[in-house]
Amino acid sequence: MSAFKKYVAAIARCYTQSSLILRIVIGLVIGAFLGVFVKNWTFLGVLGDLFVGGLKAMAPILVFVIVSGALAQSRSRLDSRFGTVLFLYLLTTLDAAVLAVFTSFAFPQKVALQSASEGLTAPQGLSEVFSTLLSNLVANPFLAITNGNYIGILFWAVLFGLAMKRIASEESKTFMVNVSDAVSQIVRWIIGFAPFGICGLVYTNVSTNGLSIFQDYGKLLALLVGTMLLQALVIAPFIAFLFLHRNPYPLLFRCLRESGVTAFFTRSSAANIPVNMALCEKLELDKDMYSVAIPLGATINMDGAAITITVMTLAAANTLGIQVSIPAAIVLSFLSALGACGASGVAGGSLLLIPMACSLFGISNDVAMQVVAVGFIIGVVQDSVETALNSSGDVMFAATADYAQRIREGKPLPEFMQTKKERAAAKAQS
Repeated sequence: MSAFKKYVAAIARCYTQSSLILRIVIGLVIGAFLGVFVKNWTFLGVLGDLFVGGLKAMAPILVFVIVSGALAQSRSRLDSRFGTVLFLYLLTTLDAAVLAVFTSFAFPQKVALQSASEGLTAPQGLSEVFSTLLSNLVANPFLAITNGNYIGILFWAVLFGLAMKRIASEESKTFMVNVSDAVSQIVRWIIGFAPFGICGLVYTNVSTNGLSIFQDYGKLLALLVGTMLLQALVIAPFIAFLFLHRNPYPLLFRCLRESGVTAFFTRSSAANIPVNMALCEKLELDKDMYSVAIPLGATINMDGAAITITVMTLAAANTLGIQVSIPAAIVLSFLSALGACGASGVAGGSLLLIPMACSLFGISNDVAMQVVAVGFIIGVVQDSVETALNSSGDVMFAATADYAQRIREGKPLPEFMQTKKERAAAKAQS
């Protein structure tokens, strides 16, 4: 029995000490292989449900305790970095919509319109989106945590944290930080089982959908994914370069690897908030800043959603033979960007904002809902890439704002972001 315990302990030690990314890749490959060749192991899908369910269960609590604890403990107000993060989130969401207009004009697509999609309700205008958003802002805080309403969680966490900062004793503030650390530890344990969860998620997707989505809607899907990749790999790093004045790709690839991969498979920005929090800590960001910026980014940093709304709307217009002028396309870009920022407050996310954008060109709701139905068909891939783009961008631009201020103040950056000259100088000093 003693030998068996040692054997199990050795396996557990090998598992925990190996790279999480390597473990995730192995789980991905195993899940895809079994999904193609073994169709009846449905119990594997339970692993994915348990993993995503665990993250979703803990994410609202984590956001509340981290944000409120950080504000209660903070010694100063949020500085210029927070304004920079907010600006970057809104800027990239807008430029993603503009980019989608250009790619849609360059590679026009059509969608097959057959029967109207039933059982779905979409907002009728931008005012309805913002009405929902404001309602969520002041929702009951307990219901906000229960329902995963992150705009409400963030609002009440900020108020609670500021109140505790003003009236609480040091012992109470320390207790809040201890609670935050305890919840963070639980989340780290859940993330440790990510390879098993992703194996189950990949198995379910592959065994259920196969490769048929590529055959039926390949060109439209390629346009959506291509535009998102262009935003992630070219436009976003260029914007980061303008602030950092150095190569942004080490930061980009780290965010994609450690945030984008898990977001791709969980397809949930809410579930990925704990992952992003942990990554921010690894990147040595200021906790006072990222504990507020990351939940905020999950609400308003919606590059992928803006691209989806714009591309699908222009595909509908092209299908109906509607000529879209440049001024109308510009208006669509702003409408898509604003709507994307409110997407988290609408059931169904970005896809159900397509009818609102379609109304700009006089496209009926019946036709627009057919486009939504197409979106759900290709959503297995589209939503995965969209979530990966949104979530990795949350961390990337939070880091950009933090590192940019450090550069201005002459403070050192983490080694992976240092120039050769800076690394040489650091070695000389040591």
